[in-house]
Amino acid sequence: MSKIWFITGSSRGFGRQFVEAALSRGDKVAATARDTAALADLVTTYEDAVLPIALDVTDREAVFAAVQRAHAHFGRLDVVVNNAGYALFGMVEEVSEEQIRDQFETNFFGTLWVTQAALPFLRAQESGHIVQISSFGGVSPWPNMGGYHASKWALEGLTDTLAQEVAGSGIKVTLVEPNNFATDAAGSSGVHAKTLPAYDGVRAAVVAAFSGAPAGDPAAAGPALLKIVDAENPPLRVFFGSASLPVVSQLYAERLKSWNDWAEVSALAESAQV
Repeated sequence: MSKIWFITGSSRGFGRQFVEAALSRGDKVAATARDTAALADLVTTYEDAVLPIALDVTDREAVFAAVQRAHAHFGRLDVVVNNAGYALFGMVEEVSEEQIRDQFETNFFGTLWVTQAALPFLRAQESGHIVQISSFGGVSPWPNMGGYHASKWALEGLTDTLAQEVAGSGIKVTLVEPNNFATDAAGSSGVHAKTLPAYDGVRAAVVAAFSGAPAGDPAAAGPALLKIVDAENPPLRVFFGSASLPVVSQLYAERLKSWNDWAEVSALAESAQV
């Protein structure tokens, strides 16, 4: 049976690929974007299978109205994809208050509002799948993107908790953690803080580390997501991109070693008798 999707940030990047993958196999999609003009060609091709909705996910009231509209239009919601978001570039000392607050308003709170709006419908159905587009940076941070990482780590914690809360309700939850893909994340989609010369060396090292790294094809992300939403037992977390697993495996081994190395101090912290 075809699925009904609600996808945010549908105008370009991953969001656009998710919409096209769903529509091309006969599913129906409520596709949201700040400017729905970018979805006009999809409406021409797929007609009433796609419902374009103008939406700024930072507007909580508008989010609830959009989810309500999508449900009323299609009669149910099967897959909710929180894809809207962007990257903030800047060292921790460099980012402004406005930049970091805006980052969380979109990447974290926008996702929270959509999730809260959709949950009553999914609970009533006793079915549905919430997919949160996180990032490889949501589990493995690097310099010059502290604000972005913080928003994704917050999303990871929220979503892990959500999965526990809805376990047994028929609702599935997945965090998708993409690695490096050939999107416009660092271009017009991104926000860049005013740089401080003190961090020029760190910035150059980050650029050198990522220079020449292969970038994934965004078009492949759509079919990959279909595999996840069609799975009987989908994962809570899944990487998009093969480079992530070796890095995170080493990172977690280092964390476990550090916790074990300092276990005596950990015990001392809870009892003066140790």
